[in-house]
Amino acid sequence: MSHIHPDISLGFTEKKFPAGSHICQIFSDDEERQDSLMKYILSGLAGGEKTCCFSENVTDSLLDQFLAPHGVSLKAAKDSGAFALSGTKDVYFKDGRFDPDRILKVLAAYYEESVRQGYSSARVIGEMSPEVQHVPGGSRLFEYESKVSLLQRQSPVTTVCQYDARSFDGAMIMDVLKVHPLMIVKGTVVHNPFFIPPEKFLTAS
Repeated sequence: MSHIHPDISLGFTEKKFPAGSHICQIFSDDEERQDSLMKYILSGLAGGEKTCCFSENVTDSLLDQFLAPHGVSLKAAKDSGAFALSGTKDVYFKDGRFDPDRILKVLAAYYEESVRQGYSSARVIGEMSPEVQHVPGGSRLFEYESKVSLLQRQSPVTTVCQYDARSFDGAMIMDVLKVHPLMIVKGTVVHNPFFIPPEKFLTAS
């Protein structure tokens, strides 16, 4: 049975996209990464979505400076549970390993919790650390990303996955593109011509 998810604002582009979209941002400039991240978080909170960020490069201070002029209180958002900030390593590399099955369960539970709590939708933005290339289970990264697209059909949590092009080689960046149906190009979200549907990608892997 197909599900129709409401269109939502991502914050950094005028066009709206269905909740549960899976988007990658391959960046080579820290300002570009931060601009998209901040606008995405603001848009989620302003739209009544449960919002979460996984990053080692974001602080409460930076977020507060960005959100406050827009009338959004970081403290209130955190106290109410509408927003959470976690370190990339704490989420992706718990116990020193990358476990796709565990993280997919976390995402599904996060979405279900947002529904129970009455949020309009749920969104996550996370920056993948290059450390994934060196931890146990890291070879399953693209299996994980492909399965996120499957998960979103039932638990439509919107996800933006940020990858630093300076920290991954060309072959890995190409694989990143294969497992994300949408990508951010100069502030615009476009359909990714390199995307391989998860049923096909997982069978070939």
